[in-house]
Order: sequence, then structure tokens, then C-alpha cells
Amino acid sequence: MRKRDALLGKERGTVYKDPGGRVNICLAYPNTYHVGMSSLGFQGIYSILNSRDDTVCERVFLPDEEDLEEFERTGSELFALESARPLNRFDMVAFSVSFENDYPSVPLMLRLARIGAFASGRTEQAPVLLLGGVCATFNPEPLAEFFDLIFIGEADGSLDELVEAYKGAGSKEEFLGTVSERDGFYVPARHEVSYADDGRIRERRAVGNTPLTIRKRTERVLNGRLRPCIITPETEFSDMYLLEAMRGCVWNCRFCVAGHIYNPPRHKDIRVLKQEAVHAMETTRRVGLIGPSLTDYRHATEALQTEGIDFSITSLRATPKAERLLDLMKGHRSISIAPEAGTVRMRTIINKRISEEDILETAERVFQHDIHTLRLYFMIGLPFETDDDIAGIVDLAKRIRSLSRRGIIVLSVSTFVPKPFTPFQWHPMTAEKTIKARLKMIKSGLDMNGVRVFHDVIKYAFMQGVFSRGDRRLAGVLHDMKEPRRWKESLGKAGLDPGFYLFRERSFEEILPWDFIDAGVSKEALWQEYLAARESAGLH
Repeated sequence: MRKRDALLGKERGTVYKDPGGRVNICLAYPNTYHVGMSSLGFQGIYSILNSRDDTVCERVFLPDEEDLEEFERTGSELFALESARPLNRFDMVAFSVSFENDYPSVPLMLRLARIGAFASGRTEQAPVLLLGGVCATFNPEPLAEFFDLIFIGEADGSLDELVEAYKGAGSKEEFLGTVSERDGFYVPARHEVSYADDGRIRERRAVGNTPLTIRKRTERVLNGRLRPCIITPETEFSDMYLLEAMRGCVWNCRFCVAGHIYNPPRHKDIRVLKQEAVHAMETTRRVGLIGPSLTDYRHATEALQTEGIDFSITSLRATPKAERLLDLMKGHRSISIAPEAGTVRMRTIINKRISEEDILETAERVFQHDIHTLRLYFMIGLPFETDDDIAGIVDLAKRIRSLSRRGIIVLSVSTFVPKPFTPFQWHPMTAEKTIKARLKMIKSGLDMNGVRVFHDVIKYAFMQGVFSRGDRRLAGVLHDMKEPRRWKESLGKAGLDPGFYLFRERSFEEILPWDFIDAGVSKEALWQEYLAARESAGLH
């Protein structure tokens, strides 16, 4: 309780309401407070729900390691931050999940809350368990059996509809029946999946009047409803007010799930953005712009010129457009650009449409603006990658380093994970042995002053790969998983082969776990892009 009181004491904008006579919703994030409160989506949903007089929305997060031990030792129930009420006393518990490696925390939090993990075993009196967030939109199946309802798409404008449907229903079953017939609302219990002897999906069918295909919800206009309510120093963006400038991306890189499921690109009207900035000034003078490709936000220059506000925009696309933004960012200590790959060949395969000249010129401009740290994002294990492509990463980093003696260069190297609704959803991951060898090539090749190399934890990248493209059979694995670092053992105990999910190439004809979702991009179009990538690699 002391830790809870300390966190609440540092917040500005926290909403406290009497729960009586209102729909009570607890918004859950399956990671720590520091991570969850850094999420604009999580904060925005909290704000939208609490804007309704008939609704109270509170928050809960995964306890940190020390607090987890205390919960286990004392047998205490997981409770909401604002009121300290146990989760099982709410009408709904809504999880927002943005990262696959947070999946094991979902059944853990339900166990701490004394809520039955599997939807099929819960009673009418149990809260409605709802799943939303990025992961729910591209493949909710590994978590499907834990939830009564899953929202697929952008929830900004659908939350009112959700609450009204709940208020108008006489029972949980009636509520689920009502929403299951609407776009974006997926009731897993009304879909049945069967598997062939080789582990692939044999058939998927819907029960009753439930549609087999769930169409993703998409907001037509960014009207500013999705914005933070709470400012706190206890986040990644300490005391910063985050504003969404755009959604969707014009570039369609073949590896990027966000660039496919959040299209079409939408730019927030500059008048709305400025109104939000004025509102932000009531609580803080630090404003961060959020968007997948802010260099392409049509009002970026005007937004950054807004008087009296320190806009933070830290990621630039390596194009000539970056110059006009850099002139407005004096005093910022860190800028990121994402070449993703070290060679023209590899960037062509992944459809990363920036040239080496663009990268070098943008990097040189960054150093000319006295920015201390240039972060370079790269991936390894990309489809059709060779050792020559890894050598290209080393060479490109060295060429950038040679441009200036100022500042430092930080390489952030991640393991490529094929994602649903991208052209690479059919492609296998690269073997762990190869990933480690190529990472060693980069680290040894860049063992020099002024360059640092950081990378993800490789074993967790492969766990992400399993959960990213997994099916319903993983729910039992997640439920029984005591230590995420031993995820391979957990799969083995369930009779599932990690290689089935990770290291086999899928065919176009195979029924993929997420094929029932209409995300606005056809399977046929993605397949043609995959074939184009293969052709770029010299394969036919």
C-alpha cells in the first residue's frame, strides 16, 4: 500500500469516482506501472472511459518482482490502483496488450486476482474479461481462451458502444451475443477450431449467428479523444504529455505489422493538435509527438514551431525532409533513425525505401546539430539475409562514424520476428545459432571508440515468434508457464514443438490462426508482396 500511495502521490490528473450506480471497469496492463503508464493507448482508453459520467475506470499493473513475492507470501488479492478494490469486484477487467512477451503475465495476474483464467470455467458473476491492444488486432489466438470478448482494431470510437451494450444487457451471455454481431467484437467461445494430425488448422467455424470473419474497426478521423489523462515522472517519458500526430504509414515496409494493420494513413488536423497542446500546458510543458513516421506528418514543422512548448520528436526517417525538423530540435540530446539493414540488397527485399546516401546525409546533419547520441536501429535474421548483409551493417556504421568525431553512435540490434498481416508472415525465423554468429560479427566489427552496440535477448525474441504466430493451443502453455525464460520446456510439456511455430515456411493454402480477421489487407496482396521479396533475393 505504501508503494501504491507513493505512485498516486506523484500523479497529476488521476480520476477518482464513486463506483455506485456506474459501470465499473478495471483497465489492466500486463507489465509494470513504469511500462504501462508510458503507453498512449492505455492512457487514452482510461481517459475516454472516465469522460463518461456513468462509467468509472481504474487501473492495475503487474506487480514488480519484489511485490510479486509479497503477494505470493501473504495470499493477497490483486487490486486496482485508485480504490484498492480487488479486481473480481469490477464489472469488466479489460487487458491492453501491446507486446507478445507480456502474454505470460495475463494468466499470472488473473491468478493473483482470484479470477478463473479460462473463460469456459468462469461463472456469470465473474467480471467480463476483455482483451484489446495491438496484439489483439493482429493475432489474439494464443490468449483467446482466457477472454470472454476481444476487441479487434482501434477502440477510440467503440468504447461508448461497448458500455451502452453492457448497460442494456440483462446478462453476460446477452451482452456477448449482442456485441458478437458487430464489427470489431470477437467472442472466442463462439468460434471453434480443429487441428489436423500434422498440427495445422483443419477448420475454423463460427457458432450460431456469429460471423466467421471479424472486421477490424478503424477510426476515420483522429479527433483527439485518445490522449493521456495522467502525468507522472514514473514513466519512460517522465512528465511528458503524449500527443498522437498520425496513425498508419505510407511506406509499407514488408516487416512492419503496424504499417499494415493501422492503414490507411491519417494525419491529425493541426488545429486539433494545437488545441491538445494548449490543454497539455495546464499540467506540463513537455509534449511528445507520437506516430509511426513523424517525418511524414504533413504538419510536423508547424507543430514543432508552437510557441512555449518543448515538443519531443526523437525518431526521424532518413530523408531530405528530416533537415527542416532538425533545425527545430536544437537542444535535444538523442535522435534515432532506422536503416533496418546494412545493404541496398537487403533494404530492397524488406521494401525499406531509403538509400545509403539518405542515411549518411541525415546522420551528418544530426551531428551538425550538436545532438549527442545518434541511435541506429537494425534487424538481423531478416528473410534471405546473408553474412554479406551483416558485414554491410558494420560498414555502414563505420562510415557514419567517420562523418564526425562528435557524439556517440548507438546501434540497437533486434532479432527479426515474422508478424501476421505482413508479407513475411509465411517465412520462418532464422536459426538461433545463425543469429548469435551474426550478432558476434557486428559486435566484434564495431569494437571501437564512439560506437556502442545493444541487442535484444535472443531467447525472448524466439518466444515472441511463437506467441506472434501461435494458435489457441498456447493458452494452456501460458497458463502453466512458471518461468518465461524456460518457455521451450513449457511447450515441450504440452506436446508442442517450438520448431512448428518458428522454423517452417508456411504455404499460401494453409489456414493461419489469424485468417479470420479482416484487417483491411488481403491475404492475396500480402502473398504477392512476399513473392516480390523472394524475387528481389534472386529466388523464384
